[in-house]
Amino acid sequence: MEALLKVEERALRPRSIKKNIRMEGEIPAVIYGKMMESEAVTVDNIEFVKAVKRNGINAVYYLEVEGKKIPTLIRAVQKDTFTQKIYHIEFLAVDLKEAQEVEADVVLVGTPAGVKMGGMLTQDLFTVRVSAMPDKLPDSIEVDVSGLEIGQGIMLSDLDIKGDFEIIGDLNDQIASVSEPRVATETDEEEVVTPEGE
Repeated sequence: MEALLKVEERALRPRSIKKNIRMEGEIPAVIYGKMMESEAVTVDNIEFVKAVKRNGINAVYYLEVEGKKIPTLIRAVQKDTFTQKIYHIEFLAVDLKEAQEVEADVVLVGTPAGVKMGGMLTQDLFTVRVSAMPDKLPDSIEVDVSGLEIGQGIMLSDLDIKGDFEIIGDLNDQIASVSEPRVATETDEEEVVTPEGE
């Protein structure tokens, strides 16, 4: 997927000036890549958030600056730990004819047969690294777990990938599994604490 974002050039400034930029609704950012020198820019906070919600984090973003449109991928979004406000973005300028690697979310789909029988579903893998041409990079990969019985799991090697991307990493990594329900023992019951006054 492709999207257009307008950015403005900015001079490298002290941290106090960057804070003022953020207060004005702009996010300091940088564009870098093999074929260009790093370029400091700003992007409108509201427009950036809207674009990501609409197109996804792994879309190709054309950054329009001084009449040029630079194809990029979002490499990093830095947020404040407490407020979750974005305070810096890194864009990687890419060649649309070269494959790139990104992290894609793993989304479990369906209710396992084993869970319907009382088992517990555990997800072990939440993201996976994938490789694809820039305009084919997925934001997420759906994994159907509806067929899992108690005691069964699903590995990366079990996935039937028919898309335009390739999974990078250990195919023996387990994505999810269904385990037997935990049976309460007498010891567990003895350890239950009743609040005072009851």
